[in-house]
Amino acid sequence: MPFAELHLHVEGTLEPELVMALAERNAVTLPNDDVVALRRAYSFTDLQSFLDLYYANMAVLRTPEDFADMTRAYLTRAAAGGVRHAEIMVDPQAHLVRGVPLEVAPVLATSEAEHGVSTLLVAAFLRDRPEGEALDVLDRLVAADAPIAGIGLDSAEVGHPPSDFTRLYARARAEGLRLIAHAGEEGPASYVTDALDLLGVQRVDHGIRSLDDDAVVERLVAEQVPLTVCPLSNVALRAVERIEDHPVLAMLDRGLNVTVNSDDPAYFGGYLDNNLAALERSLGMTADQRARLAANSIRSSFLPAGRRDALLAEIDHPSAR
Repeated sequence: MPFAELHLHVEGTLEPELVMALAERNAVTLPNDDVVALRRAYSFTDLQSFLDLYYANMAVLRTPEDFADMTRAYLTRAAAGGVRHAEIMVDPQAHLVRGVPLEVAPVLATSEAEHGVSTLLVAAFLRDRPEGEALDVLDRLVAADAPIAGIGLDSAEVGHPPSDFTRLYARARAEGLRLIAHAGEEGPASYVTDALDLLGVQRVDHGIRSLDDDAVVERLVAEQVPLTVCPLSNVALRAVERIEDHPVLAMLDRGLNVTVNSDDPAYFGGYLDNNLAALERSLGMTADQRARLAANSIRSSFLPAGRRDALLAEIDHPSAR
């Protein structure tokens, strides 16, 4: 059954083995100096503890070859797990501030031919850095005619509300870019509302805290705003205590337009198919729920109508696969 993955940070696909290989290639010294020690460090208490390791490991990305190896590894793994379309976030600030140019797009240009996975690239901006810096980076991307389909907003959510980035989103909107943002992962339900009203986002990444406010839920149902939920990520970062407690299927049955995604799969215990398997094993996800999640993912993507409809037809008519 074809799925679209709509919440995926390409830097979050760095498996420990690749981190160590790139560290050796580029003579980078890491706090954890072997695969076993590094894998042990992939255990988190909250979002910030994850981000600390995430940015430390990013130091191994130095050359176009590094970015290509990382991106191809994700596409190979995603295709094996049923992903047919991926909207991939990259953090331009995290690389540009290190003096490292972005080199993800060349691999994505051939992703469908080589892996059977169509792709779009989203520039995600760091909400714990100043809006002025984000505006400068966006201007540079636009001036370079970078092949980005949209912008996002990620990193530490609490204390960094959507209202801090209204100029950035107005600028992106004027350029005709698609608009998404993380909201309601650790931050309150009001951040979801603000992302919609102040930033004008077309899709909300995470959004699980929406359940804390019935009025927000009613609005999301009425407007069918896509929510890109990441179950294993939520458990790894303690936003949800256990996978058995995850609300994603309850959200689906309440009429919310939810999708399932892997977020940072190397860090959080699995790729899209691993997330789906966890929902089947721990929450009893049915074949009908799986099909609804697949259809939601494709309808909520930014795919051209022709490819979107072709993928939806494969869900409606399994024999077409």
